[in-house]
Amino acid sequence: MKAIVYQKKSDEFTLKNLPIPTIETEYDVVVKVLAAGLNPVDAKINFWHGMVEDMDDDFVPGLDVAGEITQVGSSVTEWKVGDRVLYHGDMRRKHGAFAEYAVHDSRTLVEHPIVAPEVAAATPCAGWTAMHALVDKLHIDIRKSFLLTGGSGGVGGFALQLASHFCVDNIITTCSSKNHEYALSLGADHTVDYRNDVLEKVLELTDGKGVHASMDCVGGDNDILCANALDYEGHMLELVSTIRPSEYNDSFGRGLSFHQVSLGSGHTHGDKGRKSILKSGRRFTHLVNTGRIQVPQLKIISVEDAPAALKQLREKRTVGKIVVKF
Repeated sequence: MKAIVYQKKSDEFTLKNLPIPTIETEYDVVVKVLAAGLNPVDAKINFWHGMVEDMDDDFVPGLDVAGEITQVGSSVTEWKVGDRVLYHGDMRRKHGAFAEYAVHDSRTLVEHPIVAPEVAAATPCAGWTAMHALVDKLHIDIRKSFLLTGGSGGVGGFALQLASHFCVDNIITTCSSKNHEYALSLGADHTVDYRNDVLEKVLELTDGKGVHASMDCVGGDNDILCANALDYEGHMLELVSTIRPSEYNDSFGRGLSFHQVSLGSGHTHGDKGRKSILKSGRRFTHLVNTGRIQVPQLKIISVEDAPAALKQLREKRTVGKIVVKF
């Protein structure tokens, strides 16, 4: 089968022919990959390969798969050969998304939505993360104002749609000026070029009070911006790195609350972790099925183009989503 492998010594993604994998545990399924989503976390494997034991030059990365089951393990009862499925993979396992066949734990499979595989494959990492962050952590349905950094990216684009779906009154996002119209089309009420004084603009748009909730999808010092832009007893979620309350303006005195999300970590935390992935996946897929969430700016590429696309994901911000179609 065709596969994209990652070689850690040279830090390269390479197209290679590999044998079709087989199930490894009683709960596994083998899935024929119809489409696989590309995410920044896939491209940045050079930062996380230390979490993988015995990573060799046949390691297939990739987390998001839309496909069809071809083999089931002995303890798989809810799924059968021929079922169409969608999942967010475990980065610690070697038979990932960027191949014609992949292996995954059946206990975190979601029924394939009623959209094309390439559309479905664009949703797990970015969409399910946005769902978990906004609904389970920030309780966005009771917030009246929201600041999001990186509204034109994968997670950001879905987060804007979710905030709009849950009727947040004042949705503010940062992005480059060329992407302002795109962010507005996804549900933002106000866009601010990230090169400008964003905090000043947020305070202007909130009568000097700040926002009820904020979320950083960019990294760097944007966590400081998101925390300092909060109203009294506001809630901030950091998606890219670890929160650092001592760097924020009077976080104790203002009674701020901080959250973090790592969707894929659910794979390593037993039944509770798996249920957290499933909960977000099923709710988000329902919104996709009912047309309340769209996958805009979808770019479809071949497996041959995937190595270069992964390297480019490291070097620049991508608008929308990129998917490999097999």
